[in-house]
Amino acid sequence: MGLSIGLVGLPNVGKSTTFNALTKAQNAEAANYPFCTIEPNKAIVPVPDIRLTELAKIVNPERIQHSTLDFVDIAGLVKGASKGEGLGNKFLSNIRETEVILHIVRCFEDDNIVHTEVGIDPLRDVEIIEGELILADIEVLQNRADRLKKQAKTDKNAAALLVLAEELLEYLADGNLARNFPKSDTDEYKQLNNEVRLLTGKEIMYGANVDEDGLVEDSEFVIKLKEHAAKNNCELIKLCAKIEEELVGLEDEEAAEFLSSLGVEESGLSQIIQKGFDKLGLMSYFTAGVKEVRAWTIRKNTTAPKAAAVIHNDFEKGFIRAEVIAYSDFIACGGEAKAKDAGKMRLEGKEYIVQDGDIMHFRFNV
Repeated sequence: MGLSIGLVGLPNVGKSTTFNALTKAQNAEAANYPFCTIEPNKAIVPVPDIRLTELAKIVNPERIQHSTLDFVDIAGLVKGASKGEGLGNKFLSNIRETEVILHIVRCFEDDNIVHTEVGIDPLRDVEIIEGELILADIEVLQNRADRLKKQAKTDKNAAALLVLAEELLEYLADGNLARNFPKSDTDEYKQLNNEVRLLTGKEIMYGANVDEDGLVEDSEFVIKLKEHAAKNNCELIKLCAKIEEELVGLEDEEAAEFLSSLGVEESGLSQIIQKGFDKLGLMSYFTAGVKEVRAWTIRKNTTAPKAAAVIHNDFEKGFIRAEVIAYSDFIACGGEAKAKDAGKMRLEGKEYIVQDGDIMHFRFNV
C-alpha cells in the first residue's frame, strides 16, 4: 500500500540487528562500526495475528496469508546529519519517504560494543537524532516560508500559510517536535506538511533495546526513555535485539517457551509490527475458504466497495453487496454455515464501513 516504517538510530544501537530479526533474514549487515549500512534495506514483514490461526482451525485451509508491513532500515545518523555529516542528507531523505519512525535506542551497557558517544545515555541519543530531524525540518520549512512571503502579497491562502509557518518555525526552534504543534489539526498545517513532509511530524515509536536482564525489570535507562515517550505522546516498546535474533528460525511453540523462560509474554518485535500497523492507520478484514484464510489490508474507515477493490478492482466496479460475519460470531458459531443459520451473517451495502476482523464475501456484477 506504499506505507512503510523507517528504523532510525545512532550507529551501533542494535538497529540493524533488530532489522535482521524483524525480517527473519540476515539481509541487513550488522557490523560493529558506523555507516556499515549505506543504502536503506527494505523488507516486507507479515503481521502477527492469532485470529488467522483460530479461523484456520475451523476452515482447515490449504494456506494462511497474513497482512504485511514494509520496514526500511536506514543507516545510522550522527551529529551534523542535517548538514550532510555521515551521508546525513541521503539518510534524511530516506526517512522522509516513510510514514512512521521506529527509533531504536540503546538502553544497555556492553564494553564490547562501541558507542559513537561517551557512555550510555538514551535521552542524549534521542536528543541527537531528534535534534537533527528538527534542524532538517527548519531548513525545508524556512525555504517554504521564503517563497510564501512573495506569494502572500496577492494570495490570502499563502498569507495564512505564512503565519502558520512562522509560528511553527518558532516552535521547532525551541526544540519541539512538529507532531506536538498545538495547531497540527488545522487545514493550514496539513497543507504545509503535505508540501514539505515534516520529519518530526511523523508518528514515532521508540524501541528500547535492552539486555536480557532488562526485559523483565526496567532499568534507569528505560525509565527515562519511557518518561520522554509519554511526554511526546509516543509508544515505547521494550525489546532485546540479541534475543529477538535468537528467536529467528524457532517454531512458534519453541519461541513461546523461550520467551516464557525469560519472563516475557510477547516478543518485542511482534509488538512493534502490530503497533506499527495501527500507527499507519491500517487494519485487516478476512476471507476464509478451503483454499486460503487470508487477511486483507485496508485503511481504517474504509467502505465495503473500497475494501473489495483490494482483492480486485472489478469487485469495486461491480459491487452489489457484502456478506459479513463478525470475527467473534464466526468463532463462536464454528464457521460460516452455522453463523448464517444463527442469523449472524449480515448483508451490507455500499455505505458500510468495514470493521477490523470482519469475515467478508463480496457479491458483484462481472
